Amino acid sequence: MHLDLFFRHAVLTPALTAAALVLAGCASGPDYIRPEFPSPAAYQETGPWTPAHPREVDATQPWWTRYGDAALDALVDRANAANQDMRIAEAQYRQARAAAQLARAGFWPTFGAGVSAGRARTQTASGPATASSNTLSLEASWEPDIWGRVQRSVEAGEAAAQASAADLAAARLSVQAALVQDYLQLRVTDAQEDLLQQTVAEYRKALALTRSQYAAGIVTGADVALAETQLQSTSAQALDLAVQRAQLEHAIAFLTGRAPAEVSIPARPAGDLGLALPEVPAGLPSQLLERRPDIAAAERRAAAANAGIGVAQSAYFPNLMLSAGDGFASSGFSQWLTAPNHIWSLGAALAATVFDGGARRAQTDAAAAAYDGAVAQYKRTVLAGLQEVEDNLVALRILGDERAAQDAAVRSAGVAARASLAQYRAGTATYLAVVTSQSALLANQRTAVQLLGRQLTASAALVKALGGGWNAAELADAAASVSPAPAAASAAAGNP
Repeated sequence: MHLDLFFRHAVLTPALTAAALVLAGCASGPDYIRPEFPSPAAYQETGPWTPAHPREVDATQPWWTRYGDAALDALVDRANAANQDMRIAEAQYRQARAAAQLARAGFWPTFGAGVSAGRARTQTASGPATASSNTLSLEASWEPDIWGRVQRSVEAGEAAAQASAADLAAARLSVQAALVQDYLQLRVTDAQEDLLQQTVAEYRKALALTRSQYAAGIVTGADVALAETQLQSTSAQALDLAVQRAQLEHAIAFLTGRAPAEVSIPARPAGDLGLALPEVPAGLPSQLLERRPDIAAAERRAAAANAGIGVAQSAYFPNLMLSAGDGFASSGFSQWLTAPNHIWSLGAALAATVFDGGARRAQTDAAAAAYDGAVAQYKRTVLAGLQEVEDNLVALRILGDERAAQDAAVRSAGVAARASLAQYRAGTATYLAVVTSQSALLANQRTAVQLLGRQLTASAALVKALGGGWNAAELADAAASVSPAPAAASAAAGNP
């Protein structure tokens, strides 16, 4: 089909191509510089850990395994595989990668082919005439990226894909942290339920004692009523915890991608929580910029917005379009694909907008404003991250001190409760004193369990605030997943 002629004619435009390459070399718009954020040298709260033995969250080791609970490990593995929020984020990441690849397609020329055959009757001076037309054509067109519009679009697309990859990591970490916190709270609820059941058993014994003493005429019916009230009130508290536990179990089912009816987590007694409180040193504030995926995502969006300024500014410059065509045209089939019927075309077009009523200026201003907003959002995300780390560091430190004081209160309340019950048995104290001391003991015991739960959930929140072992270096894999630009197009775009 004499395709060699097509390419032979194509090289007759070296002047146009050379002009495009000479003009290329710099992309429109500012080059991206990462926004500066002066982070403090250290956190205000350092945490109750020995400086000589720092242990950061290990990115190669699932952080939730530090709690030493096999059931928790299995639930998080299930969430990693089936959580719908993660699947949404993963689909959005694939969409962003496809958009980046679409932007890269702008570096390439486009080729098209067509075949047509027709027969038409026309009116001529000599009368009606019928003629056939048969055409086989190949067409090519290319718009050199002289002003860097495609290059900036690719930069924006790649930065957006990396931001989406960080969003996926942030969604995964958020789901994991929510699941760990719900599970820890469920186990603390188990401990409270077990505590209340043990207390109810003790109150039943106390009620039996008051009834026997009432039958013997030693105490009045008021003591029996007090004992019954105490027993029923504590039983009601235990029933209320069952509602809370069921709701936590339903939340865990949702996070693991299952219906609530499919999840049943056996309870554990108060003395067998099977949980360890891990140590999570915070490291340096400057490390937070690389360890939190939401901060990395915000920074990548600032880079994408910066590239958008270049895309908008490229509209001020003219566009050069190079085109070429080759093919055959004939009125019959017999000698259709022969040299006499060979046709070809070469062309170049330069087009520029002369007046647009300020549209390009408005687009450039909008892109600059979008960049300023993205930078402010990045700095806001950094500040929020620093606050979250500080909040959980101070919570862990104060809760640790509070637990020590509360444990001492539990011991004192236990001594008082046993003493008042012994005095009641001896007839030297009223049952009101027994009820008062036992209520104080139960309240302090529940507070101690709740403080443990708050400390455990604060540790999980701290791990989440520190990024869960994630590192921004992982975004390099997201960039590598997008195909590189072709060498010729890259040169035309001013890339090395």
